[in-house]
Amino acid sequence: MQTRVCRLYGANDLRIETEEVAAPGPGQVLVAVAAGGICGSDMHYLSDGGIGTIRVREPIILGHEASGRVMAVGEGVSHVSPGDPVALNPSRPCGGCAYCAEGLPMHCLNMRFNGSAIRLPHEQGLFRDRIVVEAAQCIPLPEGADLGAVACAEPLAVCLHAANMAGEIAGKRVLVTGAGPIGALCVAIAAREGASEIVVTDLQDATLEVARAMGATRTINVAKDPDAMEAYAADKGHFHTVFECSAAAPAIRSAIATLRPRGVLVQVGVVGDTPMPINALVAKEIRVQGTHRFHEEFAEAVRAITSGSIDVAPIVTARFPLEQAAQAFAVAADRTKSVKVHLTFEAA
Repeated sequence: MQTRVCRLYGANDLRIETEEVAAPGPGQVLVAVAAGGICGSDMHYLSDGGIGTIRVREPIILGHEASGRVMAVGEGVSHVSPGDPVALNPSRPCGGCAYCAEGLPMHCLNMRFNGSAIRLPHEQGLFRDRIVVEAAQCIPLPEGADLGAVACAEPLAVCLHAANMAGEIAGKRVLVTGAGPIGALCVAIAAREGASEIVVTDLQDATLEVARAMGATRTINVAKDPDAMEAYAADKGHFHTVFECSAAAPAIRSAIATLRPRGVLVQVGVVGDTPMPINALVAKEIRVQGTHRFHEEFAEAVRAITSGSIDVAPIVTARFPLEQAAQAFAVAADRTKSVKVHLTFEAA
């Protein structure tokens, strides 16, 4: 069986190619992919040939956000059957290392994650019409589930893990810095969990409009109104919790300035070394909380989307067929009009 794949050879060298797909072996599933979301990491791989010290060292099929429909199952697979709609979990911890044994699979020493160039050979991704995956990666969906929406389960899982690391949200005043897909989904979670106030900052009006649709009570374009956050810094700060999703040094400084004493800064965005105002962290007893990937939150994200408790529709701002992948990546990189861009495949 032939399948088209979206393969990156290096910076700005993206090709749609065709290759053979094997039949699923024991414990495996053949899936027809329906939709896949373009992530910031995919865009960095394309534009820069890597992310920080992680470099693309061999051709890699991109993509780690996807959904589809089962075509065939291998021996021993019983929880899904041909024809079933599924979400594809790209995370494959080994289950046997020290961190897996401690119940911290997101820190697995032997993690395999679709579409990642960390390991060599690279872990090939999900942007293809057909793919054989481990059965454990397939989360069954209700018949009739919106496969495009379910392709957002992976970024939603990232945000659900961030919310779990933050602690109690109900009744809290929340700031979200950065209104990309992750920021917008953090807004949706904060709204669902009963935050009393959700303020969102960004540099683009279009992304802030999406954040408002996801539940923000106020949005601030800090490029147009750079002084708007000053009032929130009065009396040692206003917010109980910040989800910092931009990884921009000015946003991090503003987050710390506007957090009240003993507030929580959840650092979701990733970047290289960034200076931080340590004195303010110490004086206000602020907790800085990192957050990395997810585990059980993936299934939780699928349930949230299929049940309707979180509506991801506002973040999907464009869809392109696989053969227009280059155009899709270009639109995804334009933050003046895009939040999340999806590729669609033969099973769509």
